[in-house]
Amino acid sequence: MDVLRYVAFATDASGGNPAGVVLDASGANEAGMLAVAAEVGYSETAFAVPRPDGDLDVRYFSPLAEVSFCGHATIATAVAHAHVHGPGTLVLHTAAGPVRVVSSLGPDGVGAAELVSVPPRSEPLSAADLAALLAALRWSAAELDPALPPRVAYAGARHPVIAAATRRRLAALDYDMAALGDLMRRRDWTTVDLVWRESETVFHARNPFPPGGVVEDPATGAAAAAFGGYLRELGLVAPPATLTVHQGDDLGRPSVLTVAVPADPAAGIGVRGAAVPIPD
Repeated sequence: MDVLRYVAFATDASGGNPAGVVLDASGANEAGMLAVAAEVGYSETAFAVPRPDGDLDVRYFSPLAEVSFCGHATIATAVAHAHVHGPGTLVLHTAAGPVRVVSSLGPDGVGAAELVSVPPRSEPLSAADLAALLAALRWSAAELDPALPPRVAYAGARHPVIAAATRRRLAALDYDMAALGDLMRRRDWTTVDLVWRESETVFHARNPFPPGGVVEDPATGAAAAAFGGYLRELGLVAPPATLTVHQGDDLGRPSVLTVAVPADPAAGIGVRGAAVPIPD
């Protein structure tokens, strides 16, 4: 398989979240894709199989397991496809459902894409799960922002949303990877979306990903989409709204995710970002 390497949600390869992209994984089986993802070593690698109608079947693998949906690898796949076949609209058929993505290319070769997630939803986070989650994070309940209540949000993958009351709390991330990974595997959580609200439409996020063998994601498009749905569902943002999520700053890989929250409560959430190839 020919593996392309991109960063998503940045205009420079020193930032963003790296993703592997295989534009034609025809004939590859699950074990083969997992082995390639482990060799690549990024938080996710996307494996696309072209369909006769021009759409793509896409599966996403971390170094340890398959995930139902990955936002940054979707953006990377769309821009990689645009570099090879030209920009335009694609429908990616994922385990979570169909995801429409529109790509564009700038005159400098920097690409961008916007995905529209499957319809989002959220559910309560039980007191026991919240206590276990905070213990693994080494956070206390007093350090949370009461205006953004803990919930499990979904827009293709499940992410507990935990809001810090201060930027300092978000920056000081030192969690128990084994304990958090075990809890997340049992609850089928893909990442934990840790957020801090700077203003009405500007947020900062960090996303631990121990079930994938990754300490932290520098940019998490799936979590950003789920978070946009969470805010709309709870009436914490007035749609239609455009949000900015900063992620990766604390890792030295700054990423910017633009989140479009439409007014229709059943509509998917848009997540837009740049993507560039990683130089050899």
